[in-house]
Amino acid sequence: MKVGIVKDRIYLEHVTDRFHPENAQRLEHIYEMVERLPQDDLVYVAPRPASEDEICLIHSPRYYEFVAATAGKTHTQLDPDTSTSPRSFEAATMAVGGLLNLVDAVMKGEVDNGFALIRPPGHHAEKDRAMGFCLFNNVAIAAAYALGQHRLKRVLIIDWDLHHGNGTQHSFYERADVLYFSSHQYPYYPGTGFFGEVGNGAGKGFTVNVPLGAGPGDAEFFLIFEEILEPIALEFKPELIFVSAGFDIYYRDPLGGMQVTPQGFANLTRVILEFAQKTCGGKTVFVLEGGYHLEGLRDSARQVLKTLRGELLSQGRDETARTKADRRMIDPVLKKVREVQKPYWKM
Repeated sequence: MKVGIVKDRIYLEHVTDRFHPENAQRLEHIYEMVERLPQDDLVYVAPRPASEDEICLIHSPRYYEFVAATAGKTHTQLDPDTSTSPRSFEAATMAVGGLLNLVDAVMKGEVDNGFALIRPPGHHAEKDRAMGFCLFNNVAIAAAYALGQHRLKRVLIIDWDLHHGNGTQHSFYERADVLYFSSHQYPYYPGTGFFGEVGNGAGKGFTVNVPLGAGPGDAEFFLIFEEILEPIALEFKPELIFVSAGFDIYYRDPLGGMQVTPQGFANLTRVILEFAQKTCGGKTVFVLEGGYHLEGLRDSARQVLKTLRGELLSQGRDETARTKADRRMIDPVLKKVREVQKPYWKM
């Protein structure tokens, strides 16, 4: 399979404090790993700056101008966790534009799937506010772009980041054309994403939250994806799937309390690609979000890429996860999600 990759030095130019967990070393580790992979089935998709109109598919013009005004300034503090450097605005527009080019490549059949290895991350960014290391909401903008530019009717966003994607959820909370699914540590930053947050108005039932305490690992996440996400996705029948791929559920991540290994990420990717084949011909776009253990980030991203290119996909799912899971830990959560989502999905 041909895997589209968005990778560019501009994303290293978003400079944060040397002790900030979301720093350029994250991409340096991933880029070095990618360069060592066999290159025959990797297709590098060149980024471009997203336009104001594209970014304002999700964000307000006033917020766009606010972030644009930081260009060239040494330091601007946008919120307690989020700041900019002289080229942060450029990096952020190129992150969005690179992802949009990858969407085009997937939709045109130039690649089978893809991974946007970009920063700054995006899923916390609200319509008019920077949050949690995020400037523009990359995945939300890309979903809105795909719906309009490629005339799609149904897009699925899967968010496995440790933190709930509040900005992504709010972007589509009253819409039925985007299904947002999130598994995340709760209660934890940003404090959103409880069971009862299911959408509103026309969007009721199109938000699925799986809030988790600390502790779940490979087997428990596999059950969440196989028993909750997959049946809903097969019923929804998305025409394009996005994955907000945060690797802070890695078992040694300094910000998290989950226990997922690189092999666990490969297994989750298998589940997604298998139902993607049934619903949208495999059209799946991964977008980098969090992940702050440098070696874990590198190794986990490698396993995802190996699965995207078919190297691990052919091995099938790790079925032993069903017997390894701590049912006492996960069953109450699965039961509650089913109860809340029962009015909207067959499951």
